[in-house]
Amino acid sequence: MTDTRFGSELRRLREEAGLSLARLAQKIHYSKGHLSKIERGDKQPPPQLARLCDTALNANGRLTALAAPQGEGVRRRAAVRAGTASVLVASMAGADPAPAAAATSATPEEGASLTFLRSLFDQFRQLGQVAGPRAVLPALTAQTRAVTDQANRTGEPVRRGLLLLGSRYAEFTGWMAQEAGDSDSAQRWTDHAVGLAEAGGDHDLAHYALVRRALITMYAGDADATITLARAAQHSSAPPRIRGLAAVREAQGHALDGNETACRRSLDRARDLLSRDPGDSPAPVIGTSNVGDPAAMAEGWCLYDLGRPAEAAAVLDHQLGRLGTGAMRSRARFGIRRALAHATAGEIDHACAVTDALLRSVDVVDSATIGTDLRRLHRELNRFATHGAVRELSPRITASLRPAG
Repeated sequence: MTDTRFGSELRRLREEAGLSLARLAQKIHYSKGHLSKIERGDKQPPPQLARLCDTALNANGRLTALAAPQGEGVRRRAAVRAGTASVLVASMAGADPAPAAAATSATPEEGASLTFLRSLFDQFRQLGQVAGPRAVLPALTAQTRAVTDQANRTGEPVRRGLLLLGSRYAEFTGWMAQEAGDSDSAQRWTDHAVGLAEAGGDHDLAHYALVRRALITMYAGDADATITLARAAQHSSAPPRIRGLAAVREAQGHALDGNETACRRSLDRARDLLSRDPGDSPAPVIGTSNVGDPAAMAEGWCLYDLGRPAEAAAVLDHQLGRLGTGAMRSRARFGIRRALAHATAGEIDHACAVTDALLRSVDVVDSATIGTDLRRLHRELNRFATHGAVRELSPRITASLRPAG
């Protein structure tokens, strides 16, 4: 049975705002006929249309809430809140036993080995920006295990340094697993990373593990779980950078939920916390090392989900210009979101031009998460299927969306 509540509320709000169906259609770049079917209850609204209408009619999230599947968010919220404490405990325990403590002092050669392995990690991160996860994962997985094994045979204090480095290797391995579309492996590697960090005396990575889990739920479109996990990560004992990244993730969750006030409040908190990060840790940086201002980039991301595509496009246009040339994966990720914003704002030619310049990079980095937005972009452009630029670009997008052979 078709749910007519959204259509009825949309009509009521539109008439209350004094807008004709044609004028609302013009504002959100959808056809009058499509909106008419939604108001009658003949079609169900896609989430982005609900957000656009929400913003155009100042509905404060009412339309977004009506467009969401009923009941699922409540059940997820209860489950995540009930499990947050156990997640923290399980994460701190890690998936594997810690290597036994070394009884001897490290040799100079072992210290040199740690320095080399640390520089190698930076190279793996750079490789992850310009290669697909399936190309990176075998060597990265082997290297992560090799670092952990070496810690078990090394004296202090190098052993501790190797464990902490191994935790960063394992966390990055989890990210590459998520990029490959394997969320289960991503969580297992993240748990392993926390276990190694704990064994090395770092009690902060458990909080960042919640930020990583919130990323998984964000890409699944689960606003409630994203917000709850991100809030749990903002424990007062965590360092400013982790709390700042968690606040960024919370903002993205609020944007998915259509709550602009809470989103902007979280972004302000993220800016404040990230500005306090001293940036002088000898360990590899936690989280993105390619986006200089994560809160500013996230603002553009959030504005799209809040139904403000033109504003999102303007922010992302500016922020993409600040990314380094070697940050291919980050450029593809935020560039596709930028193209999506331009397309939703009705700037079809520009959206196609932006996408055309990105597709080779998208193919190279072969990202499951970037594919999420690319599919959304494809659907958005297909609403203008007779447009010349869309007809030319559509087969190439389809090819990019095919699973790698």
